[in-house]
Amino acid sequence: MENDISISQNADIKPIKDIAEQLGIAECHLELYGNYKAKISASLWSEIKDNPDGRLILVTAINPTAAGEGKTTTSIGLADALGRLGHKTCLALREPSLGPCFGMKGGATGGGYAQVIPMEDINLHFTGDIHAITSAHNLLAAVIDNHIHYGNELDFDLKRITWKRVLDLNDRALRNIVIGLGNKTDGVTRESGFDITVASEIMAILCLSHDMSDLKQRIDRIIVGYTRKGKVINCGKLKVTGAIAALLKDAIKPNLVQTLEGTPALIHGGPFANIAHGCNSLLATKYALKLADYVVTEAGFGADLGAQKFLDIKCPLLGKYPDVIVIVATIRAIKLHAVDKETPLPSGFANLQKHIENMQSYNLPVVVVLNEFSDDTPEEIEYIKHRCNALGVNMSVSSAWREGSAGAVSAASVALDSFSANVTLDPFTASLPTERYADRSCNTEKENACAARTVTLVHRLATTIYGANGVLYTPKARAVLEAADKDPDAKFYPICMAKTQYSLSDDKTLLGRPTGFHITIKDAKIMAGAGFIVTYAGDIVTMPGLPRHPAAESIDIEEKITGLS
Repeated sequence: MENDISISQNADIKPIKDIAEQLGIAECHLELYGNYKAKISASLWSEIKDNPDGRLILVTAINPTAAGEGKTTTSIGLADALGRLGHKTCLALREPSLGPCFGMKGGATGGGYAQVIPMEDINLHFTGDIHAITSAHNLLAAVIDNHIHYGNELDFDLKRITWKRVLDLNDRALRNIVIGLGNKTDGVTRESGFDITVASEIMAILCLSHDMSDLKQRIDRIIVGYTRKGKVINCGKLKVTGAIAALLKDAIKPNLVQTLEGTPALIHGGPFANIAHGCNSLLATKYALKLADYVVTEAGFGADLGAQKFLDIKCPLLGKYPDVIVIVATIRAIKLHAVDKETPLPSGFANLQKHIENMQSYNLPVVVVLNEFSDDTPEEIEYIKHRCNALGVNMSVSSAWREGSAGAVSAASVALDSFSANVTLDPFTASLPTERYADRSCNTEKENACAARTVTLVHRLATTIYGANGVLYTPKARAVLEAADKDPDAKFYPICMAKTQYSLSDDKTLLGRPTGFHITIKDAKIMAGAGFIVTYAGDIVTMPGLPRHPAAESIDIEEKITGLS
């Protein structure tokens, strides 16, 4: 029986030099990692920077089931279908993390006959980018503790060190730890913890930097802690910015691979959208836009997370907004979101409708692609199509998992037909157009500080994109946001919400289109290097745990790797 990994391993893979040639990339701009992977040298940019931008297709989704709704599979299918239709196309996707790969979701290279290859390499160590980010992050953590051990000249408050360590695996036992135990020479004893690497600010910085100079400036600005008098301590004061950047010298370069059908794919950067900003690197998207006529990219999880962050955090830096937004849905997810189980499609459609309305509020074309499963009925598909059409949105069905590009031609054609002239929008977190975001006054005593800019931004994000009645804050979270408003730089930062991907709310059990709820912000962090403020909602954690039966139990290797999906 064919599965994802066997399909990938039996593929007719082309030399990466041939894939580069499709985009007009000369071999002198490639740094080869074997025959089928390459990094693109920064030297290429001077040759292509004046090329006109291609058209940008953003793929997002409804709130997913635990298995996901096939955003990556659909993105790959769309790119292959555009190539099939004769268009010069390039994918721009994120790199998979080892956490979900060995955890519950499995890999992130698509599925069936819509995959990027070599699948095993991309899902495991790839070109070492995430390992480099892990090392760079942990170098800074080691330097902080070393500085404290040798006298603490910067006067770190041991209770307010904000820089933890990271690991690219799911390991709940490392969320809260005590370091420095043992002898006097073993460091200062204090509480700390681990995040997963994709939640690292170094990952966000790498993904939002224009070049090495920009990356170094951002690293300098990282807030690693506070003094006992409450003053900010930035990374630059520890004098290791250059060393951290040196560890990222290769990681900053986009990676070039291919799909099963030979479509070029730039896979670079891997922040999660539920705890970070959820988009591939700015550099990869910029390169793709200059190299191809059509670029298909993806934002993580539902449109309430990845797409909102793509539009409001990444697009202002990119200087371009998508020409069309594709929302991926499945019948199974729509039924999952049914509050009334007697009428699962009408009830569950409310979740998809909210995502459609949210994306339409950006004044950008929106289409829905239904990722088809074998048990979907014609009547169910027709019902979803009718409901989408009533909202002014075209819907198409994709069977790319089963048929490759042939199964996504209709979806690609619908996307092409929906293109309109690209418009420049104000980002969500700067000037908030009243026609997109209703001005709602605070309605509880705990929200009486809504005049503060950062709190206002959180409030508007919660009430407009999520549909909440309002926002509640812990004293700890409010203190961070109030401090941000007093910071000359941070007061202009956008909000990056960390919350569950399974619901529009911060409670994963509230399915469908919940109403009458409040978002609870338990903590916040100013990520001055990334240039945004992370607000942590509900019970979100930044170091996931493994399920009872992790995917790692099924993975093995003899002559070939097996069990990877």
